[in-house]
Parts: sequence; C-alpha cells; structure tokens
Amino acid sequence: MTFLRPKYWNRHMSDESNLHPEHEEVAYEREDLSPRGIFAFLIGLALVGVLIHFAVKGMYGYLDAYQKQHQPPLNPLASQTETDSRKVSNADIARFPQPRLETNERLEINDFRLQEEKKLNSYDWIDQKAGIARIPIDRAMQLLAQRGLPTRSQAGTVPPSPVNTARQATRSNISQPEPSKKGKEVKQ
Repeated sequence: MTFLRPKYWNRHMSDESNLHPEHEEVAYEREDLSPRGIFAFLIGLALVGVLIHFAVKGMYGYLDAYQKQHQPPLNPLASQTETDSRKVSNADIARFPQPRLETNERLEINDFRLQEEKKLNSYDWIDQKAGIARIPIDRAMQLLAQRGLPTRSQAGTVPPSPVNTARQATRSNISQPEPSKKGKEVKQ
C-alpha cells in the first residue's frame, strides 16, 4: 500500500449532492482548507520576510562600503569634517540658519504659547524713549470703552488748523479788532 501525503484540505468531506431541487445551480464548496495549510502559508510568508530583510540589509551594507571607498578627496582648503556626512553634530545644528526644524514639537509649541500669553497679559515697554508701551488686552478694552473709538471728520468740514486755533485763543483773551480780509487793519 502506498501512502500519499495528505493535501492541505480534507479529502473525506461529505460528497452529498445538493438537496434543494428548486435551486439546482446553487451549491456549496466541497473542500475546505485545513488549518495546517494556513499555518504553513504564514510560516512560509514569515521566512520569506526574514530572508528579504537580511538581503536588503546586506545590500545596503555593501552600498555603504562602496560609497565610502569611492568618495572624492576633500579639498585641502576646506575644514575637516567627519568622513560620514550623513551624521549631524550639535555644532552643525547651531551653525544652520534659522528657521530650523522642530526637535520636540509639543514642548516648543507650549513655550511659544506661554510667551504669547505673557506678552498679551503683561505691561512692558516697546520703546521707552518714544513712550510706547504694551498693556494687557483687558486693560486696553477698558480704556477703549471709556475713551471711545477715534472718528473721522464729516465730509465737507475743515479740521481745525493750529493757526485758526491760535487766532481764536487770542480773540477770546484780548479783545482786539480782527484784521480785514485784504490784510489791512481797521482803525477805531
């Protein structure tokens, strides 16, 4: 008797015919896939994945070694750096111009927000010589509510000039006759 290796499905499944005569075209699958077949496939897939991993790692190792051997010589006037230009030191980072990439986004955004809140809610001089200061938002809103918004003059009206204002002040303080329109004084 020859012993045949079992397939990945069960050969001894029921071979019953379809018991629904009104639906003769509808049938069921006669063979199922055994769990051993599924596990064999998954183990084979894992082995192929590991094999590909080591093949790619070996290929990159070979390419790195090839690239290091075929680097052009460094110009003697250039400052000496590490042989591997892909590694970055802290000194290289400090020399890089602003803006730099974020290293820790959460801490940097929290620091930025704290600085902004401090600016918005504190008093500080912007230009002390010119008398320009920063005040908190709440205080600025209170002052704006007390003083009101600045308005434009209405169309057709002339804003008061310093000359006219000075003339009116002198008229009210000293009662002198007004000069005539032609520039001559009127005598009394």
